[in-house]
Amino acid sequence: MQSHELGSTDETIVVLRRAFDELGDLFRIHVPSRGGSTWVASHPDDVKRVLVTNHRNYTKGVGIDRVRLLLGNGIMTSEGEFWRRQRRMMQSAFHRRVVERYASIVREENEALGAEWSAAARSTGGVNVTYSASRLALRVILRALFDDDLRQLVPDLDNNPFAAILQDARRDTRFAYEFRQLARDVKALVEVRRARRQERFDLLQLLLDARDADTGEAMSDAEIVDEVMTLVVAGHETTASTLNWTWWLLATHPAVARRVAEEQRDVGDLGHASYADLIRLPYMRQVVDESMRLYPPGWLLTRRSIGPDTLGGHAVPAGTDVFISPYLVHRHPQHWRLPETFDPRHFDPPQVEARHAFAYIPFAAGPRHCIGQNFSLYEILLHFNYAARRFRLTDPQPVQPFLEARINLRTASDVHMRIQQR
Repeated sequence: MQSHELGSTDETIVVLRRAFDELGDLFRIHVPSRGGSTWVASHPDDVKRVLVTNHRNYTKGVGIDRVRLLLGNGIMTSEGEFWRRQRRMMQSAFHRRVVERYASIVREENEALGAEWSAAARSTGGVNVTYSASRLALRVILRALFDDDLRQLVPDLDNNPFAAILQDARRDTRFAYEFRQLARDVKALVEVRRARRQERFDLLQLLLDARDADTGEAMSDAEIVDEVMTLVVAGHETTASTLNWTWWLLATHPAVARRVAEEQRDVGDLGHASYADLIRLPYMRQVVDESMRLYPPGWLLTRRSIGPDTLGGHAVPAGTDVFISPYLVHRHPQHWRLPETFDPRHFDPPQVEARHAFAYIPFAAGPRHCIGQNFSLYEILLHFNYAARRFRLTDPQPVQPFLEARINLRTASDVHMRIQQR
């Protein structure tokens, strides 16, 4: 049995990958600091078992305490009946019909980014794609959360407390403490909103207006603050990471990039599209899906069994730590042709139909799948509809950037590229 302090360093993803290549669908790794073993399950049948069919037998696993320091007791970290209540109350805020009402925000932020990229194309000819993607995603989620009150909370969008997410790559306890200090400002805004009782449409107001279907009760101020902090981080990092990786993949695969640009030109401007309009971008959707297959932002899902279970034909005792890594699942050789190769044809409809439904889980699966999936995909596809028609990004570093595998799977250093206007 291999031994490693899982989750403590970026080496975890390397250790898991080597063990997967050697041992296959189900293996155990001894974790010295915990004096026990973690099971790592990568077969889609076991993924389905843990996340869906027997999900009530599993709680969130190791490492969740570190995330809770950052995000509080929001839906990413909470458990049991409290989590189910919060999830039910928040679900309608992320329905497709609600998400598409943020089209103007996405459009305005893409236009602001486009102006900066145009200036860069005329002057230096280079852009920091990682920073651009991160800044775009942060501005969109902040505006969607706070609407006009954002200026009261953060007068300068480019010099605001939340911008620490862009400027500080750490996700340690010190960063968590500093980030949580922002909760005081959010709480003050919540109190102002409750006192005003004005009709608004943003994510914060939807949380304020949400009611428990069984009791009719609203969320407390503390509960709303934790959910807001969760949405700031989760709503930013998943989208930013996918934008960053997708631009790098397009730049290193020029034939795919040309086809993307051709599709966008043929479709034209979808700046104020409904969610249903995104069906007009089938190839771009395949490219994004393939990007998230290779580099899923949520690369590791941790669970702990409450009672005994069976995975891969082996008895799993109660209290067992179980890891599911989408990064490994998405590279399973039995379910993906040439799994290491970037190929949007992996998502041709016949291949999708023939493949195991749980071989692709970029937003997790089951009751705890990512609540912001619709929002993230809408923002990503509208970004490429805007930017791929206007800009060509080339000359990235030719080899895969080093991976930073912490809470999310990111590039360890920023990706810089040359930029040209089309």
